[in-house]
Amino acid sequence: MWFKNLTLFRFSEPFTLSSNEVAEKLEAMRFRPCGSHDESSFGWTSPLGRGSEALLHSANGFMMLCGKKEEKVLPASVIAELLQEKIADIETEQARKLSKKERTTLKDELIFELLPRAFSFSRHLYAYIDPQGGWLVVDSSSSKKAEELLSSLRRCLGSLPVVPLNTVEKPVLTMTDWLMSEKTPAGITIEDECELRSPEEEGGIVRCKKHDLALPEIKNHLETGKQVIKLALNWEDRISFVLDEQLAVKRVRFLDLVQDQVADTQAESEIERFDVDFSIMTLEFGNFLPQLLALFGGENKH
Repeated sequence: MWFKNLTLFRFSEPFTLSSNEVAEKLEAMRFRPCGSHDESSFGWTSPLGRGSEALLHSANGFMMLCGKKEEKVLPASVIAELLQEKIADIETEQARKLSKKERTTLKDELIFELLPRAFSFSRHLYAYIDPQGGWLVVDSSSSKKAEELLSSLRRCLGSLPVVPLNTVEKPVLTMTDWLMSEKTPAGITIEDECELRSPEEEGGIVRCKKHDLALPEIKNHLETGKQVIKLALNWEDRISFVLDEQLAVKRVRFLDLVQDQVADTQAESEIERFDVDFSIMTLEFGNFLPQLLALFGGENKH
């Protein structure tokens, strides 16, 4: 349940729905498995996992939800091989070449025939709403997947006035200045990973991992014009993460100060454990995210 990647959105208007109202609206898209001829299926499932029917989990005003997508697997190589066999048989029988339209129709028919026998796999995508702080946080490193979840949530709720995170100062310029000057705001420490890119089109990229970023070679790259597009950071010795140029927070790790707090908390059941972990995680993010905004001059609302 602990989020590993944060794609961040800000509410442009206050979120006023109660947890009961949100849960009721999610029911319209409760997850149902793929039918025999469905290529995919998406719906909402319980963030608590098996054994729970609740589509929303609330704690301290935060609302956790979970989208589930099931997809059928039809290997392209299998489709291509069977399709060529069908085409060859028809062309031999009719003594003519099939048109592009006929080939496309044959392919569609073949996929339709194979779908009931196809294997399927599913993935879960978690998100939470922070009405008081004005955040919607998706646990994904993919902005496309996050937008897909938001699109489904918007259909259920009727409207969802959120926008991607946008700050006054450009993250690339600010992070480059931190690395060049070796000075960071209070509470922020640079760790041992970065990615640098030349600003010109198709410019060169330098990736450093487990590397002392204070070494002269890094500064040499910066002095020749390269800019920081990813940087590993530590916040208050509580959270370590990699921040990119779009303000996506990736590879989040909760450090000892937080882990000790988790270990000191008792839970009698899996649901209680989930509730405790969710409460601790969202309270940490509730403190961290406003400070993340402040690092880059605050929110740009224009």
